[in-house]
Parts: sequence; C-alpha cells; structure tokens
Amino acid sequence: IAQLKDVIIKPDAPSSLLLDKHADYIAAYGSKKDDYVNNIHLKYDNAIGKMDTINVDKAVEFVLSCMNFDGGFGCRPGSESHAGQIYCCTGFLSLTGQLHQLNADLLGWWLCERQLPSGGLNGRPEKLPDVCYSWWVLASLKIIGRIHWIDKAKLRRFILACQDEETGGFADRPGDMVDPFHTLFGVAGLSLLGDEQIKAVNPVLCMPEDVLQRIGLQPDLLS
Repeated sequence: IAQLKDVIIKPDAPSSLLLDKHADYIAAYGSKKDDYVNNIHLKYDNAIGKMDTINVDKAVEFVLSCMNFDGGFGCRPGSESHAGQIYCCTGFLSLTGQLHQLNADLLGWWLCERQLPSGGLNGRPEKLPDVCYSWWVLASLKIIGRIHWIDKAKLRRFILACQDEETGGFADRPGDMVDPFHTLFGVAGLSLLGDEQIKAVNPVLCMPEDVLQRIGLQPDLLS
C-alpha cells in the first residue's frame, strides 16, 4: 500500500488570521529588484461584455469534451482530471450558462476526495496538499453547490498554518517560503470558508462580491 502524501501541522503553527501582517507583506512586495510582481499578470482573454467575439457554442463543446469519467476535467480530451483545470472549466460553464451539463455529485465527490488528513487539499491523487488548492478546489465546490462536503474547520486550520508570522503572507505548505500567489488564494479560500474578517469573494471570478454587485454581474452557481 502506497504511503499517503501529506504534511504535519506543528502545534505552534499559526492558528489565527494575521491580517495586518499580510497587508504589510503585500504593500511591501515589489520593492526589491528580485521581486517578480511585474511578471505576474491576471488576464481575462474574453473581456466582460465581449462574449460575442468568440463562438461560445464551439467553446462549450470543447470544454465538455474534456470531461472525464470521474466528473472532472483535463486540459484536453483524455487528459487526467486536475483541480486547477476543473476550476477553469466550471467557471467557464458558469459564465456561459452551462452548469447544468455537469454531473455535480460525481464532480463534487472527486473534489472532496482531495482533502487529506492534515485538512489541506491537493490538486490530484497522490500529491501533497497546497494552499492554492484551497481556492481551486473550494471555489469549484462552491460553484457546484457542494462546498459543505468537506471539513471546513480542518481546511481552515491548514490554511492558517501556512502563514509566516514574521513577514506575513502565505506559503504553499507550513514552513515554506511565502509568495503573492499563495497569499491571494489563502485569503480567498478563507473568504469562501466564511471568515468574517475578509470580504466575500466570488468563486467564479475571484473578485469581491460587492464589486460585482456594483457592476451588475452575478455568475451562475448551482444550489
């Protein structure tokens, strides 16, 4: 029997959200020449309100062709299901009004199986947990209405343990180096878990709900 890959959360790991530390970390990021902040770009190829510039039916057809027997999605037809790709596909199907094409129970089962004994989530079987999947997996579960299928308290404990108490920021796993990527998804994941210190974040677009409400955009979610 293969040994389960996981991490151990030490008793002295952070257990509360260090908001001020994270604010300082983000504010200071980019001040050093080695920081890669200028090389990070969040890009939406299909700008809001410009969906008519692509053949949506063909795009939906391709995305659905990437669906696997386990309910998940790979990057192309026949490829292994992966949580990051599942998020992209479920988000796309939400924006195109096609969530009814999913087998929500089957997909939800695959996603909730990503939770390990530490509480953290991995992106596919036999991999270590990573804070980024606190977003990719959790947001996908939220989109399909199955977020209650995981142990939220254990996941919250794992996310908080990945904080750096000195510099602020989140790492992929407890004790590793922090970075903006994992900090974003750590904070956003805590929002989806209902942390009242953080603004509500939309699971489809990873943007504050109040911003989307202001512009009248509300992506579809399954109940």
